[in-house]
Amino acid sequence: MDAVTGGAGDERTESGSSVGLDGLAASRSVAKPSGPLLLGVRHHGPGSARAVRAALDAARPLTVLIEGPPEADALIPLAADEAMRPPVALLAHAVDEPGRSAFWPLAEFSPEWVAIRWAVEHQVPARFIDLPATHTLAWGKEDETALDAGEGGEPATDADEPADPQAEETDPRAAVRVDPLAVLADVAGYDDPERWWEDVVEHRGARDGDVFAPFLGLEEAMGALREAYGSGGHDRDLVREAYMRLQMRAAQREFGDDVAVVCGAWHVPALRQKSSVGADKALLKGLPKVKADMTWVPWTNRRLARVSGYGAGIDSPGWYGHLFSAPDRPVERWMTKVAGLLREEDRIVSSAHVIEAVRLAETLAAMRGRPLPGLSETTDAVRAVMCEGSDVPLALVQDRLVVGDVLGEVPRSAPAVPLQRDLDRIQRRLRLKPEALERELELDLRKENDAERSRLLHRLRLLRVEWGEPVASRGSTGTFRETWRLRWEPELSVRVAEAGVWGTTVFAAATAKAEADAVSAPGLADVTALAERCLLAELPDALPTVMRILADRAALDTDVGHLAQALPALVRSLRYGDVRGTDTGALAEVAAGLAERVFVGLPPACAALDADAAEEMRRHVDAVHGAVGLLGDAVGSGRDAGVGGGGSGFGQGEGTSAERRGSDGSASPPHGDLRKRWHAVLRVLVVRDTVPGVIRGRAVRLLLDDGELGQDEAARAMGLALSPGTPPGDAAAWIEGFVGGGSGGGMLLVHDERLLGLVDAWLTGVSAEAFTDVLPLLRRTFSAYEPGVRRTLGELVRRGPGERGGAGVGGAGIPGFADEFDVGRADAVVPVVRLLLGLDRMGMGEGADGGFGGNDLVGATG
Repeated sequence: MDAVTGGAGDERTESGSSVGLDGLAASRSVAKPSGPLLLGVRHHGPGSARAVRAALDAARPLTVLIEGPPEADALIPLAADEAMRPPVALLAHAVDEPGRSAFWPLAEFSPEWVAIRWAVEHQVPARFIDLPATHTLAWGKEDETALDAGEGGEPATDADEPADPQAEETDPRAAVRVDPLAVLADVAGYDDPERWWEDVVEHRGARDGDVFAPFLGLEEAMGALREAYGSGGHDRDLVREAYMRLQMRAAQREFGDDVAVVCGAWHVPALRQKSSVGADKALLKGLPKVKADMTWVPWTNRRLARVSGYGAGIDSPGWYGHLFSAPDRPVERWMTKVAGLLREEDRIVSSAHVIEAVRLAETLAAMRGRPLPGLSETTDAVRAVMCEGSDVPLALVQDRLVVGDVLGEVPRSAPAVPLQRDLDRIQRRLRLKPEALERELELDLRKENDAERSRLLHRLRLLRVEWGEPVASRGSTGTFRETWRLRWEPELSVRVAEAGVWGTTVFAAATAKAEADAVSAPGLADVTALAERCLLAELPDALPTVMRILADRAALDTDVGHLAQALPALVRSLRYGDVRGTDTGALAEVAAGLAERVFVGLPPACAALDADAAEEMRRHVDAVHGAVGLLGDAVGSGRDAGVGGGGSGFGQGEGTSAERRGSDGSASPPHGDLRKRWHAVLRVLVVRDTVPGVIRGRAVRLLLDDGELGQDEAARAMGLALSPGTPPGDAAAWIEGFVGGGSGGGMLLVHDERLLGLVDAWLTGVSAEAFTDVLPLLRRTFSAYEPGVRRTLGELVRRGPGERGGAGVGGAGIPGFADEFDVGRADAVVPVVRLLLGLDRMGMGEGADGGFGGNDLVGATG
């Protein structure tokens, strides 16, 4: 088995070597060949795996040598543990740089895994004989493109794709480096190497008693290829093979010729050739070294498949696993599996479908001259019979069965960094098992177990272990709910090993990593985002450091854009004081100070901006407006704790929330009037001619929504902005700021005829030349409205101002809407609203007239 760090072509080189040529096999004797038993295989090939098991049963060697890193010799006994379930992989990583790593994956149908299992079951010593990982990882350090371009040491590109097609045509060695399996298939007259492999190996088992003949045929075929192509242009193979020969000689001195070697068939001719010990040692002299650790880690079928980025030599690990494990009638058993999967997805598949699919697959194999149906024949049969010609259900079969979602398991006794052991312990305690299949997890943070799960996932994200990804909740928008999309990938084991440098537990490592990230954060917004993540992960030890750095950065940063960008994340964090029981008092003070600096610097920062900068600043204004609303509630939460009792509550006091006083009549705290000061800033933006129209329009809209600006004042501001003296481009930008941005501006025009009339009158008065310039901006503004809103606006414009139908209650207007508020109808729903908000619940439950038992809430008058 080749380490992936040995080069992209190396995997394919060996995968193409398992040739089952009947002509070569027939001429061999059943007697064991003289000398060491060299069993050349195709990595992850079920045919090779079966042949290796048969050959070992017949030869009964005294020791088994396997291609792989010798540092893993101590891990071989773990293969006998019942908790060890492939696919698994040997993971090697540099001790001083855990991110530099390499994998050696093994599936149940891998010949190397079969050899390991045979050795431990028969109590025969097994050893790995490939070049040590200490050199392999050091090679990768010198050649970053071979190790760092892919995931965890895997090659970044598919091993089947040549790096230089033109070189492949002119240099035959390049063809071998790309895929020698294709070379042999082409010689045999096949255009598909996988189909050729299935025909000559997978579908043609070894003849009765002739278990060694296939390997002799493989050796002869590989010998011819090595004579023609040498090392295939990959000189590091020569170094690896020199080390293998030295290990093989050492085993022969100890056990004689009763030695079996399981390796890629590409290496067999090199191991058989005569070479002096001195020459082999000379090739190994001066190799670079790094200190490395080895362990077993779980692997997945998706990582065995080429479609996932790792060129393991197979497109279909699920199919190959089926071929290896099926005792007989593999096609019939496969069709039964497919039928079961489709039935689980509520598709109608009967036994008759299975029978017809098997018949069709066998007929296709006969027509194509194949000994047995292969994956292509079974796929065509499934598509035609069970999927009714559709590729949609067939894609499900491809994903779930042909590739598969199998995730291996390793025993707890396997070596692991302390952080990995702590993570395993937490996963077991929280009943949060890693799975290869992607799934969604709904968490209710009011439950202790779900809250701990949330903290774990957030801490792992801080450590760059992206096991879970937060997604929008479909069932609720409350802050007490979280939705995660979980999927465990093998490379996450490397991330855990990397994160081990920060601490021995998840909590300690996340704390140390958060503090380090705060120190190295490039901008103020990054620090505020980190503060939010610390609160989500509940890291009280890291928060003081983060807050100190945040205060220092905020004091030194004079860019209003940076301050405005940082404020929303900081204010969002204040919510977690209620949801997670976190003390956010210091956070509120920093946020309020940040808001004060935004208030002071925003008006001058909005002057003389171009269109792009003005649009960006408009987004900042929106974000700050929302943040100030939350911040005003946060800084006044202590005063408003008694809302709903003692006669105070929503709608019963006068003035804005920034003007309210506490229940004890005390004055507002220093930051209690943030909303009032923010509204003053917005008023400044409205009247300044140097401020772009999109920002002035947005400021008017925000004041109108907050009730700080009356309808008449808003109409007057729009009239001034759309006056004939205003350039059409500026007027169109003002309209976009006022009613654009997907903030409900369409409904505002629907319900306020005066504003719609002003827009209509201005638009009809725009000259033909200017209309061409403002049209894209207006289309962008109005295209964001819902289809129903656009349709209603069109009807209103077609009728003309003042000509609406009279179906509304109390005067002219749209059906269902009146010109003025109906106070009586509004008062009737006040009890229901108060009930939904949890206000005056005791009072509502005691009265006989408007109580719960009377069921007359709608008719109540307050």
